[in-house]
Amino acid sequence: MTTAPPTPPDTDPAAFVAGLRRLKAWSGLSYRRLERAAAEAGHSLPYSTAASMLGRERLPREELVAAFVAACGVRGAEAEAWLDARTDIACGPVPEDATPAPVPAVVAPLNTAPLSTSPVRTSPWRPRWTLVAAAALVTALLGGVSASGVFTDDEEVHETRTSVRL
Repeated sequence: MTTAPPTPPDTDPAAFVAGLRRLKAWSGLSYRRLERAAAEAGHSLPYSTAASMLGRERLPREELVAAFVAACGVRGAEAEAWLDARTDIACGPVPEDATPAPVPAVVAPLNTAPLSTSPVRTSPWRPRWTLVAAAALVTALLGGVSASGVFTDDEEVHETRTSVRL
């Protein structure tokens, strides 16, 4: 490894993964040796995960990128550059001249009634969870009642012995 490692592209996920492939080629390590090198660096990177990561064009998770870069032998500022590039792709770059937009103040006119007096629903899942809970309760009650024998007849069942001959 006399040459410098490749630099990370920060354009899109496909280019980033292609850069990771170049980094693997630069390191000259097999997937099994990458797994061992990552373990020596204190990371977990199964060889199958590394192979899957490089076989796709989807942006890998940050901890996988950190483990992969460390396994390839990249340390310090160069490793941080790979993680920063991954974050820039995942979050999108922040423009240099971006300033937060001012939040407009909402002023309610005096002596006016509220627009709506209906209660505000905080979670759209509340009715569904209520229905699930009610169904579970009914199922439990019916199961308990049937196990206790409430639904069975009061008549005794007489055992009959029959034989079948062929």
